[in-house]
Amino acid sequence: MDQALDDLRILDLTHYLAGPVCTKVLADFGADVIKVERPGTGDPARHLPPFPNDSPHPEKSGLFLYLNNNKRGVTLNLKTGAGACIFKELVGWADVVVENFRPSVLPGLGLGYEALGAINPELVMTSISNFGQTGPYRDFEATEAVYYALSGLMFSTGRADREPIKMGANVIQYQAGIQGAMHTLIALHGRETRGSGQHVDISIHEVQTGSIDRNTAMLMAYQYTGDVVHRGFQLDHG
Repeated sequence: MDQALDDLRILDLTHYLAGPVCTKVLADFGADVIKVERPGTGDPARHLPPFPNDSPHPEKSGLFLYLNNNKRGVTLNLKTGAGACIFKELVGWADVVVENFRPSVLPGLGLGYEALGAINPELVMTSISNFGQTGPYRDFEATEAVYYALSGLMFSTGRADREPIKMGANVIQYQAGIQGAMHTLIALHGRETRGSGQHVDISIHEVQTGSIDRNTAMLMAYQYTGDVVHRGFQLDHG
C-alpha cells in the first residue's frame, strides 16, 4: 500500500531521543530513512533499557528498537575522508538530512548546511539541538531538567511543600522530535515553491518554552491577569 511519504529519502545522523523521534515519525509514514551510526558503539541509545530479562545487549534495547524501526542502517566514520566522501554521495540522493549534534560538529567536519547545500541545492537539513544553532547558549549542554527549569514550567510542578521537580521520563525530547518532523515537512512543502532547500533549526529549549502543554496558557494568564501558577497541593503533616 502506498504511504504518504514513500517518495521521501532521509539521511538520519541522529542519536539518543529527540532526533530519532523525528526520523521515526517520518519513517512510520513511509519515508525511506537510512540511519547512519558511527562504527563500534553506534547510537548510545543501544545501551539504554529496557532489555529482555534485564540483560543489556546493543541489539536488544527496547528503546532503541522502538525509535529506529522502519529504518535502514549503515555505519560511517564521518571523521575520515572516506566516510565523509561516502556521506556526500548519499547527500546527492537524499531529500532530507536530520542531525542532532552540537552546532559546531558538522561544520567542523566540512559537512554543515552550506557545504551539503552546495552538493544538493534542494536539500532540507533539520538540526535539533539543546538551544538552537545560534545565540550565546548554542554550545551549552543540557538535560531534561535544564529545559524544564529554564522554560519556567518547573516552578509549577510538584508539591507546594517540596522543591520543584520535572515531569517523569523525557517528555520534552519527544515533543522536540515531533516538532522536528512537522517542520521538516513544512520546509519540504516550501521547497516546491522556492525550488531550493532550507535549514530547519529546532531548539529543544524553545520547544518546551513555547509548549501548548500548560506553558502557553500560564504565560497568557500572567500577561493578562498577573496570575502566577504555583506548585500544587501541600500535605497536612499534623
